[in-house]
Amino acid sequence: MTALDESAIIKNLHKKVGNKKFVSEDVEIFKVGKTKIIVKIDTFVESTDMPSKMKISDAARKSIVACVSDFAAKGVRPQYGIISLNLPKMISRSKINEISNGFSHASKEFKFKILGGDTNEGKEIVFTVSLFGTTDKIVKRRGAKIGDIIFVTGPFGYTASGLEILLRKKKGKKTFVKKAISSVFRPTPRLDFGVSNKKYFTSTMDSSDGLSTTLNEMASQSNCKFIINNIPDRYEISEFAKSNKIEPNKLVFHGGEEYEFVFTASKKYKAIIEKNATSLKTPIIEIGYVTKGKGVFVQKRGKFSSLKDFGWHHFRK
Repeated sequence: MTALDESAIIKNLHKKVGNKKFVSEDVEIFKVGKTKIIVKIDTFVESTDMPSKMKISDAARKSIVACVSDFAAKGVRPQYGIISLNLPKMISRSKINEISNGFSHASKEFKFKILGGDTNEGKEIVFTVSLFGTTDKIVKRRGAKIGDIIFVTGPFGYTASGLEILLRKKKGKKTFVKKAISSVFRPTPRLDFGVSNKKYFTSTMDSSDGLSTTLNEMASQSNCKFIINNIPDRYEISEFAKSNKIEPNKLVFHGGEEYEFVFTASKKYKAIIEKNATSLKTPIIEIGYVTKGKGVFVQKRGKFSSLKDFGWHHFRK
């Protein structure tokens, strides 16, 4: 039997429920009367998403961050949330308190109200979070135009390095290890920056499945070519990669779980975007430009190499 990947499963489901014109986006959109509702749902599973040293309160927060990050990329502020909990039968009261604190602190951090949800019994901890908001418009994955600049929020490679440290026992300098693990346990979605600057973006997408996945999806939907001439890493990431015999670009482009976002914008807005990023203390990096053609290419010393989508995909072998 041929195994289906995540995109094939999603297409099959949409075909069966009658949504044949479905275009992949970070959030779902529908109207109630004249009000445009934005919804995002995400699931956090203990066995696949929670490293052994992670606090359960951080896991609860991260399940919310996964949704907030998509809202940030679309330039929308979440207003309400509903949470479903799947919990083992013998879970302790202290762990329940930690979970509750994680959700409570996250709702205050991102300024939305949790309305309620559901609980169920199962073999492992599973959090399913749905967030809701309203807006007049979102910034879509498609929309990049020839001549646009490509930006990312934040450097890439820390979370992939953190996972190498946590899951594969890789070694690094003490300060770097602390920073990399923190990026896994407590990521920071760029909500204020996304909401405040969406009018300047031509396209955006959350990067949590990996930078190579995000860039390829945006280029494909925009029917343009993306040229990356500035890899958004840091020297300490290259240093960690070299000492552990890991290809640096694997950490930067294919790791995932950064909860940053990629956006394109016209050159005329570059100065104001950079000024706003500074005032909001949001690190942004100009990584390339949009041109005519198809695909994503890394430009280095005058040579171009194709950047394939090797980010995270559920069900991929």
